[in-house]
Amino acid sequence: MNELALYILDLTQNSVTAGASCVEISVTLDREADTLVILIKDDGCGMSKEFVAKVTSPFTTTRKTRKVGLGIPMIKQLCEMCEGTFRIESELGKGTTLHLEFQLSHVDLPPMGDLAETMTALVIGSPDKPDFRLVYSEGAEPYVFDTAMIRQVLGEDVPLNTPEVVLWMQDDLREGLAQAATPVQ
Repeated sequence: MNELALYILDLTQNSVTAGASCVEISVTLDREADTLVILIKDDGCGMSKEFVAKVTSPFTTTRKTRKVGLGIPMIKQLCEMCEGTFRIESELGKGTTLHLEFQLSHVDLPPMGDLAETMTALVIGSPDKPDFRLVYSEGAEPYVFDTAMIRQVLGEDVPLNTPEVVLWMQDDLREGLAQAATPVQ
């Protein structure tokens, strides 16, 4: 994968598959500390300690259609290659948290990519469940995108994958992410 947003999409799909009712994604760029930190936290089924110990192997997967799972091993390798750290915490019945940290200026760090499209794709792909919450911070006021709040405003009768709602979400995401990336004056 050549964009971090695609890794976020892939890893968040694991949370959807794990039956999460809420997935929280946090992206924090700190130019002074030269770090990029991505957290993906869910309240899905979680993993046993034994499974967590071997989940970074490409030959460990819960899928029945193939015997290889590359998302977690690839992001772990990328974190380490970019002078960062990878950590996974999980508990059966409680959920999983991925902590990804990168050296922001590292030459091998891929670009973020289109995070607005990634979030839109997640919502379109799973319009009923889970709720997605993105907090993006880049030195300015953080931007928060929260489908639970959107559902509350729209009411139960309007699905999140309604074309007008999707267009509104895309616009809000693009505007909010751009504002969060604006340096503080």
